[in-house]
This record gives sequence, structure tokens and C-alpha cells, in this order.
Amino acid sequence: MNRRQFIATTVTSSAGYVLGAKPASKSNSLTLGFSLYGMKTLKTGEALRRLSSIGYDSVELCLNDGWDAAPKNLTPKRRKALRTLLEEVELKLTALMININLHGDQKANQAKIQEAAEIGHALSPKTPPIIETVGGGGNWEAVKNQFRDNLGHWTEAAKASKTIVCLKPHRGGAVNRPEDAVWLAQQINSPWLKLAYDYSHFAHRDISLEGSLKQMIPHTRFIHVKDTIIKDGRPRFVIPGASGQIDYRKLIGTAFELGYRGDINAEISGQVWGQKGYDPIVTAIACYRNLSPSFIQEQ
Repeated sequence: MNRRQFIATTVTSSAGYVLGAKPASKSNSLTLGFSLYGMKTLKTGEALRRLSSIGYDSVELCLNDGWDAAPKNLTPKRRKALRTLLEEVELKLTALMININLHGDQKANQAKIQEAAEIGHALSPKTPPIIETVGGGGNWEAVKNQFRDNLGHWTEAAKASKTIVCLKPHRGGAVNRPEDAVWLAQQINSPWLKLAYDYSHFAHRDISLEGSLKQMIPHTRFIHVKDTIIKDGRPRFVIPGASGQIDYRKLIGTAFELGYRGDINAEISGQVWGQKGYDPIVTAIACYRNLSPSFIQEQ
């Protein structure tokens, strides 16, 4: 099948940043992906085939316990088979999600990074995926120096494994604001430690879309997208595009203009996939329909 390669080019208008009609070169391309965090009930092979048929360019695997791609399930034979399948369905493996905590035993966390990196290199040796994670809870001022020091250990493991680790600021976590994450990235100052951006964790707070992008994009190597609504006085995550409150043309266009060249990856929160009757395929199709108009297609 002919894969879709989405190209983002930005122009400035009175309405803000929009996607232009003139295709850029493939070196300037952005990929539209889906995270298998939202497909817990599916085998990895089936999920990859489904995403390819929908039209996605890329995929993030979830290596957490309970998912099909957890390391204990990925024997050498399965890794080889998944590498072949990724090539056949023309999906780029852009990221590996794994929950690693900046508290506790950092030797164990370094081992997790090394294990994930081995999987990434086995599945996509030419372009290894980044490892994407969040840092854990706590009060930022109380833990920031500990987090900085422990991230230094993560970075050592990442460098040894030749794999970039991306830390994502997370609503409710110790690292929950753009400036917190940027401070850590600047303190570590390594090409092996970067950030993951996800505006859903900043929405409905005193954090603007454009401002957060300007802060984080220079350090960002991966972008998650989903929406946030306020329900019963509390923030709730929904699928990207469902709220109509995040301007994805502006998000993607601004990120591109600021120099971002990477994946725009739809993430489905456990608040969504944990609901009765959740259908991962229907959801992936809806995300694609909501997000793809913010890209233009190379002819």
C-alpha cells in the first residue's frame, strides 16, 4: 500500500499559525502516530496492522507490565517478527513508553532503560525509538535536586545504550510545568536526555499553548496529543480533538516553526480506555480523523 507521509509547513496569518499548501521535503516531515498505551487489549501485531490500515505513519509501543509488548513477552523471535512487520506495514517506531520513577532504586531504573533500549534497537536498528516516561510524584521544590541527580544516572544508561530518554511533565506529578522540565534538561545538558511535550497536562491552567511550546520545543524530541476537559470541577482527559479546545493546527504549526521535526502521537488516557465499552480501533480511527486535517499530504 502507499503510505501517507504527512508534511507540515507553516505560514503566518491573522488567525495564527496554519499549515500551508506547499509540501516540504521529507527531511522536514512530521509523522502522525498512535500510542499502543491505548490498545492494551490487542496483540502488538494486530495493533500495527490496524494502525497502518487506518493511515498512521508511526507508532509508540507500551512496554509497561500488562501490555503485550512488555519486555518479558518480547522474545528474540518475537522481536525479529515485529521488526519485519513494522517494515511490511510501513510504520515508523518512534517511541517506547515505560514507567520509570525518579524516586527509589535507580540501578533498577537504569536496567529498565538498558532493556528498553535493547528492544528499540532490535525493532528499529537504523532509527532507534526514544524512550518516553514520566518522573513520579512529590513536591517540586523538595525533590528537584534529587530528580536532577537521578536523571544524571538515567543519562549515563541512555548514552551507553545510544538511546534518547524523554521526560514528560505530567499533571499531578512533581514535574508538571514546562519550566520544571526545562530546568532539568538544562541541568543535565546532554543529547541523551530530552523532553516529551503534551499540552493536555497544561490545559486549563495558567500555561498557554504558544508559551509552553516556546519553552519546551528546543529540548523536545517527542509530542503526545490528547484533550482535557473540566468535569465536576476536575480535569479529565479525552481523545484528541474531542473537546475542540486545543487548536492542533496552531500546536503543530508552531512546533514546526520552532524547529520540531518528529512524531505527533495520539495518546489515549487510562481515564478513557478504562471505561466500559471502550473500543481501541474505533478510537484510533476517531483520532486519525480529528488530527489528520492538521497535516498536509505529500503528493
